[in-house]
Amino acid sequence: MVLKVTELVKRYDPQGQAVLSDVSFEMAQGDTLALEGASGSGKSTLLHLVAGLDSVTSGQITVDGTEITGLSDAGLAAVRRTVVGLIFQQFNLIPSLTVADNIAFQARLAGRHDPAWAAHLAESIGLQNHLNAYPETLSGGQQQRVAIARALAVKPRVLLADEPTGNLDETTADAVLQLMLDSAAETGTALLMVTHSPRHAARMQRRLTLSHGQVRAHTDARG
Repeated sequence: MVLKVTELVKRYDPQGQAVLSDVSFEMAQGDTLALEGASGSGKSTLLHLVAGLDSVTSGQITVDGTEITGLSDAGLAAVRRTVVGLIFQQFNLIPSLTVADNIAFQARLAGRHDPAWAAHLAESIGLQNHLNAYPETLSGGQQQRVAIARALAVKPRVLLADEPTGNLDETTADAVLQLMLDSAAETGTALLMVTHSPRHAARMQRRLTLSHGQVRAHTDARG
């Protein structure tokens, strides 16, 4: 298993209601899982915990064989740099770098920069003619595509995506989702994606629904 979440609990107020309560699931290489639920159900919190961006109250998270809940800040940063790809609604592009350099940034930090793979990603999501441009010259949708390509460029073991197509038109959103699915199949990356789109969720292998911080149901999206 490349991702194992066991009896995860998250409280921001020690005396308050848990944001997440006893959440458990596993993902193997190449698995794709849609994370669904109403606003406030704990979806983004779960992604932040798996990414090591927030600390758990109790429970365990194991990523690619490493139990991350006890790691130092430096250890968590290393996991995010080399093992976990992050696609959030904030693009977090580096303004002083070109599109090409933004795409390659994390892969270079991880020592995994593959120019041919980066070029393939850029072409797959329609950025091949913007490689020398800077983020401020791009539309919001284009910037989101750069952020997605950057996350995929490192060939992460686990790709965490929080509404990655929310700023894209339908045609581009479908192309970006297909790229993520193809990348998961080609590289063995496990894809965990928060989405409000039933149509996109249906293209994932499995669906997990959170309701009031708890896992409500697991369903097989393909049958």
